[in-house]
Amino acid sequence: MTEPVLAIEGLTVSLPEGADRRHAVEDFFLTVGRNEIVCIVGESGSGKSVTARLVLGLLQQERGVRISGSIFFAGQDVTDGRLVREARGRRLSIIFQDPVSALNPTFTIRAQFREVLRRAEPRLANTQTDARARAALADVFIHEPERVLASYVFQLSGGMSQRVMIAMALANGPELLVADEPGTALDVTVQAQTLKLMDELTARHRTAVLFISHNLGVVREFADRVYVIYRGRIVEQGTTAQLFHEPRHPYTRALLAAIPKISAPGSPDLPEASPAFADPLVVHAGCGEPGPEGACWLSPS
Repeated sequence: MTEPVLAIEGLTVSLPEGADRRHAVEDFFLTVGRNEIVCIVGESGSGKSVTARLVLGLLQQERGVRISGSIFFAGQDVTDGRLVREARGRRLSIIFQDPVSALNPTFTIRAQFREVLRRAEPRLANTQTDARARAALADVFIHEPERVLASYVFQLSGGMSQRVMIAMALANGPELLVADEPGTALDVTVQAQTLKLMDELTARHRTAVLFISHNLGVVREFADRVYVIYRGRIVEQGTTAQLFHEPRHPYTRALLAAIPKISAPGSPDLPEASPAFADPLVVHAGCGEPGPEGACWLSPS
């Protein structure tokens, strides 16, 4: 097997006293291979975005927060965040959940594109950055690149802003793209178009993707492999097909059962997650072969 683009080994983030639990993330293991889309899925507060911020070097040890374990990016130990900060914007990019708030309202899209492109090549002339920006916008099917480049983010729609963010994130040909619930702030039709576009472009650029989501319906269409996280711990992992056809952990089954379906009148309401599996350290009946501390692990066939 080739070396993964991203490998997380035994990552634990201990929270200060008085927090709702001891750890934001506990004993977390994950890999993302080249040209692979791997998703972390779980409810709000489960530790998905904390993991993404650690990968990006955006969360450091401070005020009672303690971090242990290791994060490797392209074979280098980047746990302390320093090397990641150097790679961010060049070999490592992110697409945020809300593009309107992520883009700077005081600069035009052109100015922000120039900054992104010069992160990788500081000596690029304005004519070169503008030509690359127009090409990147064309890749995301923006047909009036000059108008968009001259605009501020508040002059663009949410869907247009999201496509601009995708274009910026892929403009420098990163090895890894972290997508933190992209499209969640958009309506479902635009969200579907956004994810399809991301899928096509990352495949073309052969970019590895760490995809953060709470929506298993989206994950099913987009991911190669899935890690299910509950209260900071991985409770199940496997290929997307395995997870949807052979869910072993009760929490995974509850997430799948909560996917809205078109039902006949009088059909039962969506099931509630049972408190019986509130503790991920417990090994549950039907879980199959338990992994560390009661987590279920599905090995790709």
